[in-house]
Amino acid sequence: MDGRGCSERLLMRLPDWLKRSKDLKALRGLKLKLRHGGLSTVCEEARCPNIAECFCRPTATFLLLGDVCTRSCRFCAVHKGTPSPLDVEEPSLVAKAARDIGLTHVVLTSVTRDDLPDKGARGFASALSEIGKLLPGATREVLTPDFAGRRDLLETVLEERPDVLGHNVETVERLYESIRPGASLKRSLSLLRLARDISRDVIVKSGFMVGLGESEKEIKDLLLELRDAGCDCVTIGQYLQPTRAQIPVSAYWEPRRFEAWSELAKSTGIRYVVAGPLVRSSYHSKEVLEEIRASLDAPTSACTKE
Repeated sequence: MDGRGCSERLLMRLPDWLKRSKDLKALRGLKLKLRHGGLSTVCEEARCPNIAECFCRPTATFLLLGDVCTRSCRFCAVHKGTPSPLDVEEPSLVAKAARDIGLTHVVLTSVTRDDLPDKGARGFASALSEIGKLLPGATREVLTPDFAGRRDLLETVLEERPDVLGHNVETVERLYESIRPGASLKRSLSLLRLARDISRDVIVKSGFMVGLGESEKEIKDLLLELRDAGCDCVTIGQYLQPTRAQIPVSAYWEPRRFEAWSELAKSTGIRYVVAGPLVRSSYHSKEVLEEIRASLDAPTSACTKE
């Protein structure tokens, strides 16, 4: 069975297990703080379904390097086109915002900037450095683009010693050409291997979505490839069409399927898995990091979240 076997009725409406309520007051409060600093979050730009819950905690994933991406992934709601020049004050603004919000775990991601000679690596490094100065007790996580697969650029980021190095593969290899033009699964897997090779201390993390037309076998094959790439943690979540401009959902997978994938991933040797319909890369990222660190000294763990 694959996701395309779901009924047409399910494809026509959002299942109950994917519906979330929103605390508008909490949303507005944190958004005002971010706007005051002139900052963006991927939570907003990518229309994350967990934004209300995360902004209440509070937690947020800062979007570096502007809010315009040079690639055209068909599942993503982030703006595409020609980016503006980098804001040299962005790293310090992010660090100050993280301090003012009261974050103890800071997550940084970015648009892809193929137009930059360093692909944005120094932007990550600078933000990590500034956060380390203002919030020396905070843990730091990065979710990076592929940096064109260059080891030297990945080293630039890892020299700042983030606690977690994440890079998402997003989907199975067969769908890359139609859904992720400009990206390469082999290049992404190579970047994850490089991260493990460069640093034995960093937690290496990746993730992908289901509901784009993948099969059960392709999911298993991808999990095996992520294991072989040295991933400590893998996240699996349901794709949700952000706006009418993005590719439609192929299937809504039921929560029990995520439980099965979590067990499957564990059986391949992946040490920690977070799987559930509403799971995203940065969802409960602080708690996930704490549990990963605990699990590295214990038998392989799996976690399913709805």
